[in-house]
Amino acid sequence: MTRLRIGVLISGRGSNLRALIAACSAEAYPAEIALVISSRAEAPGLGIAAAAGVPVAVIPHRDRRAFAAEAQPLLCERRVELVCLAGFMRILDANFVEAWPNRMVNIHPSLLPSFRGLHPQRQALAAGARFAGCTVHFVRPELDCGPIIGQAVVPVHPDDDEARLSKRILETEHRLYPLAVRLIAERRVRVIPGVVAGADVERVEILNARIPDISALNPQDCPRSPACLEPRLE
Repeated sequence: MTRLRIGVLISGRGSNLRALIAACSAEAYPAEIALVISSRAEAPGLGIAAAAGVPVAVIPHRDRRAFAAEAQPLLCERRVELVCLAGFMRILDANFVEAWPNRMVNIHPSLLPSFRGLHPQRQALAAGARFAGCTVHFVRPELDCGPIIGQAVVPVHPDDDEARLSKRILETEHRLYPLAVRLIAERRVRVIPGVVAGADVERVEILNARIPDISALNPQDCPRSPACLEPRLE
């Protein structure tokens, strides 16, 4: 089996990198990590990659063009076919993104197109959202845009703060990202252009995908019992 060679760009702890490394360690998984590039020399994710025997490189993100000028030849040298952003906390040069058409993906901790940019979990809480989640999408020069490959949903709890909600979302990221990469590696994903309401759009079609037969409510009603009823005022 020829495995898809991926390059992973990180800036921090590397938890999604760890999930991808774990997936790639399975003999039947159709992808392998050829290179990890970090924008920060102190990123803990570098240690995760090194412990797994994955080649690493550090390119300080002085500016977008300089980063692209160093990253592009390294990715090509390692024969990378798909670039995965995994907690990469810098905006990439538009020309660099366009050099990887439908070959660069990102995972964002919100149900895009809602809550783009920084602190999406905080944005979701501030908006009173009942559901949150994460999105894997192809990268475009615009921030947190691009055709959506897959999403995962988690409920927002009444006592959630940003840290608790972020942890719940992160657990789903670790499942969704390896799935999305596998689908791409199996050549089951394609981007289809179209027009909606007079505007050009792109959507992702996934061959032989199973759509979940679910409908979730938040909040859900509970059985009528004394424990569920507010005290009555006489």
